[in-house]
Amino acid sequence: MLLELRVENLLLIERAELDLVPGLNVVTGETGAGKTVLAHALDLLLGAKPRSGIVRPGASEAWVEGVFALQGRADLVPEELRERIPADADELVLARKVTAEGRSRAFIGGRSATAADLRELGGALLAFHGQHEARRLLSPAAQLGLLDAFCETRKAGHLARRDAHAAAHAAERDARRRLDELRDAAGARERELDLLRFELQEIDEVAPTEGERDELVAARDRLRHVEALREATFTASQALGAEEGAAGASLAVGEAALDGVTGVDPALDALAERLRSLRIEADDLALELGRHLDGLDADPAELERAEERLQAIGRLERKHGGSVAAVLAHADACRARLAELEDVEGATASAEADLAEARARREKLAGQLTAARAAAAPHLAKAVVARLADLAMPAARLEVRLDARDPGPTGNDHCELVLAPNPGVPAAPVREAASGGELSRVMLALLAVAGHGTGATQVFDEIDSGVGGQTGRAVGEQLRALGQDGQVLCITHLPQIAALADRHFAIEKDTAVEPARTVVRRLDDPEVVGELVRMLGGEAGDEGARRHAEELRSAA
Repeated sequence: MLLELRVENLLLIERAELDLVPGLNVVTGETGAGKTVLAHALDLLLGAKPRSGIVRPGASEAWVEGVFALQGRADLVPEELRERIPADADELVLARKVTAEGRSRAFIGGRSATAADLRELGGALLAFHGQHEARRLLSPAAQLGLLDAFCETRKAGHLARRDAHAAAHAAERDARRRLDELRDAAGARERELDLLRFELQEIDEVAPTEGERDELVAARDRLRHVEALREATFTASQALGAEEGAAGASLAVGEAALDGVTGVDPALDALAERLRSLRIEADDLALELGRHLDGLDADPAELERAEERLQAIGRLERKHGGSVAAVLAHADACRARLAELEDVEGATASAEADLAEARARREKLAGQLTAARAAAAPHLAKAVVARLADLAMPAARLEVRLDARDPGPTGNDHCELVLAPNPGVPAAPVREAASGGELSRVMLALLAVAGHGTGATQVFDEIDSGVGGQTGRAVGEQLRALGQDGQVLCITHLPQIAALADRHFAIEKDTAVEPARTVVRRLDDPEVVGELVRMLGGEAGDEGARRHAEELRSAA
């Protein structure tokens, strides 16, 4: 239920506060006073795009706030938005700010939100029916939604089954797309298999390993300079050798000389020991150099093999990612894709089984939906006809027709309401057979019977257009009946409807200030009668109009 509606700097409205009550709330005023501004304010709460120039001249921004009582109906809040709202919250504030530059921001419970969030949450708390809503509501898709809502009132679980069908329909569509992809791939399968096998063979023949390139580069550089290495190694070996004049021989002469005076001078003995170690190290180094010289192979074939190996690895790196690691990763991907393509028959059979299973589930749910709709259709027609009799259409005949159609998210059914509003008039689809006023009454009857709006505030923006006299009174009675179990806010020009209100607001334009300003006032009982007099076309002192207004109010 909408407890309060606050509007600031929206077109003609500088500031307005409406404190609403359960039941029927009405807003009245002269044409051009700004009633539609309130309708647009509610539209903003439903996430609608703000019109250009809606901020009051001279103001930097406009605000619309709606305070809603949840009344223990947290289930009205979409599940994905519930985490933003405290579990024990009794009230919830939706707000929208629009700047003079046209930018807007949305808020839910004081926290920033998106316009899409407002549309989803606002749509659960507020059902808005504008002047042209009847024609939209009476489209075949909307009529099917009304029939489904009526089915839910007859047996709970119908809407859940419809949601399950939508999920099954999506699963069937996905399974069919997967099967089509596999079948399309079959044509190019052999070509892709040949390419994958060629690339894998190429990689497997080279069989590169990470770190191998660095080892090959080092080996190649050594082989390219093998002669210089051999000459340098030989020269160093000879310099350390035992031949006369070599370092090793000279060290041996010194060692022998010091051995002749061992034990005489401790300090010299220590130096002699160091010289011995040096001579031994020189002999070992000479042997190592000799062995290294023997291992330096000058075979040109080994250098050629290293060059060819590096070239083969380089080709793979250039083709498959620039590194040996990338080449090995590509090989793994090729093997996985090969396994998938080589088992395409199995994958296709699996996809066909998935499609058959999804189709069977969807067809089963579609059959259940069709059966429930077919059983409920005559009862819906009968209930709407009974309501239309109360709305000054006593001779109207209505039929709910169901025809088969191609499967869709809502099932296999096409729904069409066929109306004969008057005796002798051929029945035709409601959108063609009914006048503007009759459309409004049919919509009211459908809303009342199909349970639309349960738990949500119903807002009607001049839905009584094209209606007058006793029919206006009947429309007002239906609006009041809709509000008995909830709340209705009606922007109206009919005194027959306004007289039935539980709370009455009047919109008046003040042209004495510039820019002009619209004021919204809540009327008490004496003021209600005065407003009814104005709506009846009478002057303030018109006693006949006042008696008529008092009679309307008394009858209410």
